[in-house]
Amino acid sequence: MPRGLFHRRIRPESNVVELRRKLSILADAAKYDASCASSGSKRPTPSGGLGNTNGMGICHSFTPDGRCVSLLKILLTNSCSYDCQYCVNRSSSDVPRARFEPSEVVQLTLDFYRRNYIEGLFLSSGVLKSPDHTMEQLVAVARSLREEHRFGGYIHLKAAPGVTRELLELAGVYADRVSVNVELPTSRDLQVLAPEKSMSAVEAAMRNLQEATIERAEEPRAFMPAGQSTQMVVGASAATDSEILLTATRLYDTFRLRRVYYSGYSPIPHADARLPRERAPLLREHRLYQADWLIRHYGFRPEELTDHNLELERDPKLSWALRHREAFPVDLNRAPREQLLRVPGLGVRSVERLLQLRRHRKVRLDDLRRLKAAMTRVLPFVITDERAPPARSLLDSARLAEKPRAEQLNLFEVRASAESGEV
Repeated sequence: MPRGLFHRRIRPESNVVELRRKLSILADAAKYDASCASSGSKRPTPSGGLGNTNGMGICHSFTPDGRCVSLLKILLTNSCSYDCQYCVNRSSSDVPRARFEPSEVVQLTLDFYRRNYIEGLFLSSGVLKSPDHTMEQLVAVARSLREEHRFGGYIHLKAAPGVTRELLELAGVYADRVSVNVELPTSRDLQVLAPEKSMSAVEAAMRNLQEATIERAEEPRAFMPAGQSTQMVVGASAATDSEILLTATRLYDTFRLRRVYYSGYSPIPHADARLPRERAPLLREHRLYQADWLIRHYGFRPEELTDHNLELERDPKLSWALRHREAFPVDLNRAPREQLLRVPGLGVRSVERLLQLRRHRKVRLDDLRRLKAAMTRVLPFVITDERAPPARSLLDSARLAEKPRAEQLNLFEVRASAESGEV
């Protein structure tokens, strides 16, 4: 909590201490939800109001163009009537509990925004009494910010499965994004670890949001301009990466989700015996994001990438290329776009620039360097105007197939990959 946050308004010391306690508990409890990116929304500053979703900037997320956006990321409450075994806030957990009043969340958001700490709000909650009762509280926060305080910053509301369509539509009027977490990739997993939830209830809520978006597309007031997203917990069950990617692809295709977020399971105190005792590898989470990007932007199908679990030792595109050596080498001057996208080390932007260059002249090795392609990955798989890979190059790709020595991931390289999506 930044010092001086509450100094502008005179408040009883006991109220300040209690608010700090709530914020400490409920901000920490919100850290397990990964689906808080603010990309895709455009909302201007209202007349006489404050805040917008377009500028540069307590959670940091990245937009598709690489901008960093800071969000106040909290729960309305971590008390919950559900007993999802993978969740630290489940009803049977003994964690300290706290609850904000909607007016307190509104004031915190405004205080943080005025001090330039944040550019928006990510608000989730445990299920109080019922999904509808909880959603009414979340909508009250968003309505107050928009209508009473003319707040134009980003707002993301998280809905529980089972919320009525009327409340979901109301949330979409005030929020930039409304999301419903699927949490686990199969109905079987939900029945075992989250019996109060069901895949049918999750998908019903997603369908209601999608239909409302279509019906309101012609209205002058933007309805949920950043669309909807969801999150899956990775490693809490025995579900394979193949099952996870198949579920994600089905949700993308059926409900036009903007993003599926993958959150590696972290062991929690007094966990159910059916849960793993060790956290899911961060690299597994990273590989799922890479595979997700390949499916959405590179034309891959889930079953092409894996029929079980993705390799941790190498990225999914290189792994596919080494299993399909008959598809290589690819002639950069002749191959169609969909074939170029499957070359390891060539991203979507590089392929588009190569296609533009081909209209004027032959692609040469220096062109790849100027495009800053990942040369060590690209060269064994391509033919340029003046160079073909040695006859033994692919047959000798055993050196690429060998498991590399374990090494610490470089934070900045991983972040750059996540921002650009180029794999």
